Amino acid sequence: MCAFGIINAAGIANIGRYVDVASAVITFGGSFFAVLASKSLSDYLAGLKSFLLVFKASSTDTKEMIQKIIDLSNIARKEGLLSLEEAASNLDDDFMKKGVLLIVDGTDPELVRGIMETELVSTEDRHKSKIAFWEDLGSMGPAWGMIGTLVGLVNMLYEMDNPSTIGPSMAVALITTLYGSLLANWICAPVAGKLKSNNASEIMLKEIMIEGLLSIQAGENPRVIEEKLKSFMAPGDRMLDDGGDENG
Repeated sequence: MCAFGIINAAGIANIGRYVDVASAVITFGGSFFAVLASKSLSDYLAGLKSFLLVFKASSTDTKEMIQKIIDLSNIARKEGLLSLEEAASNLDDDFMKKGVLLIVDGTDPELVRGIMETELVSTEDRHKSKIAFWEDLGSMGPAWGMIGTLVGLVNMLYEMDNPSTIGPSMAVALITTLYGSLLANWICAPVAGKLKSNNASEIMLKEIMIEGLLSIQAGENPRVIEEKLKSFMAPGDRMLDDGGDENG
């Protein structure tokens, strides 16, 4: 929409009006280096790399995960908890596999919960660090855009004796504000929003795993486990392809 507005107002032939190297260096360079100054190099690089996660399709499938847990509960109910060790080798999710192996080893339920919730918190902290990177960068964009505008206005005021330069100088000064707004609202806000959405989905999925595995360890009926785990989902999404085996 922004590109359409620019082309519609100025025409393709005049799109160069919106390109200014000095403004870009002040706005983008200032924003990125300000964020770099506030973070460690490893966190900064991890934040930059997280941009690629926006284009990665989410692998979280709540229904499929609940069904896997129900299948595990049926196995444990029929053959005992030790039989889950073989089933764990077929699991793709390392978090869930770790929980299953803790149960197979006979770990105390409270200790199982503590270990898995600690890992859950660590995962969420890593996600929040990447989200904060884009939020911080988004807040820097308009600020450095305004700094660039002020620099341009100073130059314009020094050339007030030449009226023909006032218009172009003002335009260049305002371009930095435009760049800052684009950085914040066209790039940073959408990226941070997508990462927040991905984080919420992954954390909920891991919470489902924790509750499901602890329910299996407690020997609860698969049907009860199914109803408990479906409470994490929205009412319209709660129909599973295969329900728990109540008599298994």
